[in-house]
Amino acid sequence: MEHLSWTGALGFLNWPFLALALATLAAHILRAVMSIFATDVATPADQHGTFSTGRGFTVHVGTAAKWTFRALIALTLIFIVGGAVLNLNAGIIGGVSRRLLPVWIALVVLFAASIRWKGRLGLYGTLFTSNGGMIGLALVMFWAFTGIFVAMGMIATHNPLAQMSAMIPVPPGSPVGTPLADGIYPHHLLGADAMARDVFLRMVTGALEVLRIAPLAPLVAFTVGITLGLPAGYLGGRVDTVLTFVSNLFLAFPAILLFFLLVTPEVAATGIPNYLAMVLFAFPIFLLTALFNTRLRTQPHRRSVVVGVILLIGIWACLSLISQPGTAIRILPSAVDPLDIPGHPLLIFASIVIVIAPAVFGHMRGLAQCTAPRAFVTAARMRGETRWYIVLWEVLPNARGPLIADFFARTGHATILLGALGVLGLGLGPDSPDWGTSIGEGYKSLGEFPHLALPPALALLSFVLGLNLIAEALRQEARPE
Repeated sequence: MEHLSWTGALGFLNWPFLALALATLAAHILRAVMSIFATDVATPADQHGTFSTGRGFTVHVGTAAKWTFRALIALTLIFIVGGAVLNLNAGIIGGVSRRLLPVWIALVVLFAASIRWKGRLGLYGTLFTSNGGMIGLALVMFWAFTGIFVAMGMIATHNPLAQMSAMIPVPPGSPVGTPLADGIYPHHLLGADAMARDVFLRMVTGALEVLRIAPLAPLVAFTVGITLGLPAGYLGGRVDTVLTFVSNLFLAFPAILLFFLLVTPEVAATGIPNYLAMVLFAFPIFLLTALFNTRLRTQPHRRSVVVGVILLIGIWACLSLISQPGTAIRILPSAVDPLDIPGHPLLIFASIVIVIAPAVFGHMRGLAQCTAPRAFVTAARMRGETRWYIVLWEVLPNARGPLIADFFARTGHATILLGALGVLGLGLGPDSPDWGTSIGEGYKSLGEFPHLALPPALALLSFVLGLNLIAEALRQEARPE
């Protein structure tokens, strides 16, 4: 069986694609330079009294940049769609595109529905009013759908633990050629690593591993930052002084040293990270309890039921996630302990929360300080509302837009931290397919076998870039009311 080329039967499009890519790059660079040194000259007013800028060289360069970029996107879509139809006849790109067919379909459905009803989708719908927002959403949802379909067994090409070639890296497009090959997936689309594991499979499975931690850790970090930042910013005084000092203390502590302290077997054996995780999980329970307790204060019977259910489910879920045999915390019996986060991922989870929470605290404190003097807050005080009601139901809703935008940026930060832990060998484990661990295994042979580290690195880069583009697009729209 022969090696696959990158584009196979679509190889005749390689040179046009390269020419368009160079033309697009040159046009954008030239436009950036012209925007610094050149200015458009306004033409005299027409018969209607309207002034307009002249179509000088700068305008032509901008038009060329726009159309070459659109042509490049169109040619890229031809590679993707053509590859999905031709499969391996379109080479490696065709094979990859074919394997990701469920992801393409899901993206098309999502974007068609979102654009159709964007006017009814609130802050999410504003993403479709800017190119950056749509590109960011496409990148993030691409990896989100990839993780979902990997979990459903619809994308995997090989058994992730199978070693199907010689114990040396093989380049992209190499035939499997071992007795373990079942004939359905005859090639390593993106090559194989030193343990003969399929690089494409590890890249797409890495999306699932990253999605298990990257969004959840910032979510808990936000509950910590909001719970502490709201009273600090609104009340001020000694509460603000003490909480800000503690926050600055955590911010001043080197994150990398914190990781080495927490994510090591010696420290894990003491149980300190488990107790930290238990404290961190208590913040979402407290925040939800405070929210409904203040909201339903005029309905005591209903409040007692709702708060009781939140406390019961929250405490049980918290203890179930942390309590497990072989760790320092073994509270729940196995019969009522269906939720478990393995010890090492729990340590990584807690470490990322501790690193992100102080920054969220500072953001929330600043928003609360800006909102506290507003008229609607004063009106709430005049009505005799309690402090907790004002901060939770007057100040917090007004800050939801900036907080949502910041959440996407912090999720990108958490992804980078998770990747850095993997590169340092402190990640989810030596056999984990998460992107950081794959980069850490491949970078030592980057000069000879770049296909080992580049796919997970590009996956990490594109996912974080998408999150940052979404955060930027939302930040433009989300302003305190």
